[in-house]
Amino acid sequence: MNTSTVRAVLAAFAFCVASTVHADIYDDAVSMPSRPMPDHARDESFKPAAVLRFAGVKPGDTALDMFAGGGYFSELLSSVVGRSGKVYMQNNGAYLSFSGDAIEARLAGNRLPNVQRLDAELDAMNVPEHSVDFIILSMAYHDVYYSADGWTVTPETFYPALQRLLKPGGTVLILDHLGEVGTGSSLGNTLHRIDPEFTKADFASHGFEFVADSQLLNNPEDDLSLSVFDPQIQGQTSKFVYKFTAR
Repeated sequence: MNTSTVRAVLAAFAFCVASTVHADIYDDAVSMPSRPMPDHARDESFKPAAVLRFAGVKPGDTALDMFAGGGYFSELLSSVVGRSGKVYMQNNGAYLSFSGDAIEARLAGNRLPNVQRLDAELDAMNVPEHSVDFIILSMAYHDVYYSADGWTVTPETFYPALQRLLKPGGTVLILDHLGEVGTGSSLGNTLHRIDPEFTKADFASHGFEFVADSQLLNNPEDDLSLSVFDPQIQGQTSKFVYKFTAR
């Protein structure tokens, strides 16, 4: 075998190895051609393959997309957990008022057969106790500290729901808009952000162990004094990604 042939063989082998390393269930979930076009537009901001890989959710898991909105992550989770897994797509009354049509479109024709729509408040979810491996809250944890007429979520309803549903050692993944350290929970009603250090302490005080964080969604250009709905930063906020486990 001459030198050029050896090089060609090695190059082909290296390509195969690289393809094996980089093509996985998370990339496959994102690249599914059946995903709605608006979802693809969100991928740049949320880097979902890397986020779910970091989370460690896997085939066969039972996952809960809490305050799922239109179900962006629910569909991705459907692909990742596969036929042997299950996804609960939960929204309370307030979230439904904004997301109802999107939910109908996403689930039309039983296109996600392992996804169960769950329209319920946190204290009325019909899910077996300690049956969930993975819970994700995307841009929703700050709403635990939101206050308005008709909004029923508080720490007193949120944390018991997590503790009731999660298996021992189950994972909670929090993605949320970064707030200034030292602001605690005060920005939930104004800028719709949350203090990352407060988040860690809050989960710890309710019996959850902080496992790891990721800088995947960090944007150093984000002016943390702006509302997440300000046109200057909307869709491009810096987001923290925290992983906790149930004790």
